[in-house]
Amino acid sequence: MTDKQEFNTGLLEFLAEAVTPFHAARALERRLRDAGFVAGQNLDEAGDDAPGLVVRRGGSLVALRRGSAPLMEHGLRMVGAHTDSPCLMIKPQPELHEVGYRQLGVEVYGGALLNPWFDRDLSIAGRVSFAGQGGAVQTALVDFRRPIAVIPSLAIHLDREANSSRSVNAQTQMAPILGLAGEADWDLRGLLTAELEAGGRSVGAILDFELCCYDMQAPALVGLQEEFIASARLDNLLSCYVGMQALLGAGGAPWAVLVCNDHEEVGSQSASGAQGPMLRDFLNSLLPRSADLPRLMDRSMMISADNAHGVHPNYRDRHDPKHGPRLNGGPVIKVNASQRYASSSDGAGLFRLLAGQLDLPVQSFAMRADMACGSTIGPITAGELGVTTLDVGVPTFAMHSIRELAGSEDAWTLARILERYFAQPGPLFAAAGD
Repeated sequence: MTDKQEFNTGLLEFLAEAVTPFHAARALERRLRDAGFVAGQNLDEAGDDAPGLVVRRGGSLVALRRGSAPLMEHGLRMVGAHTDSPCLMIKPQPELHEVGYRQLGVEVYGGALLNPWFDRDLSIAGRVSFAGQGGAVQTALVDFRRPIAVIPSLAIHLDREANSSRSVNAQTQMAPILGLAGEADWDLRGLLTAELEAGGRSVGAILDFELCCYDMQAPALVGLQEEFIASARLDNLLSCYVGMQALLGAGGAPWAVLVCNDHEEVGSQSASGAQGPMLRDFLNSLLPRSADLPRLMDRSMMISADNAHGVHPNYRDRHDPKHGPRLNGGPVIKVNASQRYASSSDGAGLFRLLAGQLDLPVQSFAMRADMACGSTIGPITAGELGVTTLDVGVPTFAMHSIRELAGSEDAWTLARILERYFAQPGPLFAAAGD
């Protein structure tokens, strides 16, 4: 694996490129293919010389690194993450005209913190379907890559209670302003057509789209000694990049899989979400018959990597006093008695063992007993496949804000542990006993 500085530079570049789940999956696929991975549905398409196989479907991706050990004896080392983040999605008929301004109708995707979206330079990106030559529907990714929208705050003079009691109405107060209204009506499809044709596409008519707004502020290392990474979409693109780098850096005999699913923030129940068939179908393609999958899963493990809550110095009372992870204190094992996280003692024990071999720190997170926690793809994948699963993550501030904060040591540390996990030879666990 590269050194920490090069790793973090690559992470910032990836975060800047991966402005939507579609762009994230494409960016991951390109990096894997640059390393020799072959795009295809099964190993026969990859050939004997390729290190692995990658499959991209919309905003999701599965990558397999080929091993030399017998697959059914040693199982798979799997890491899972998700490509989506809370954001503002653009509605199908979004054009609004209010008191002389052009605005966009939007709806909230996932559990977004809404207040930080005000007064930001916003752009638009996503996937567009259009009529192409021959009558077939074509799709293309689009990214305006320039600030074209803003959601201005209401001045405090017009709401003297703003700092104590202002709430946000997602329908009436979150519509971005794109500019002044002209004499003629405008439509978003016209903007999309112009943007695609400027990129060399021949567009007959825009048929549909999946677009979101995103913050134009670039990812950055911040702090007196650059102790932190500040960026949009750290939850959970950071884990996607960590998993990819670990997969590329690991060697040895085991077979290894990285899966990055879309739609985690809205429940994972989609064709390319963790509750859909994408991973199961991919794993079945490796086996002579689907009946072998339960036996393979008995010898395998999944590490679900998704950001954790760091203990906030201004809100210490929101954390259990014994389970408040510190930024740059190492990756976190996430535990919940109600199985909102899928961690069990055997999986956690293996993670601690691997970290100890590298002399790297590990922390623990559990919610206060009087507060509910979120969840991850971990319990869903465990339930779908019956595989031993562990939930881990990098401690983070401002999760689900338009700009989040993580430690500049922690992603690098997690990548090194996952690289060791991917390369760990032999059975991961001894035979069950009392």
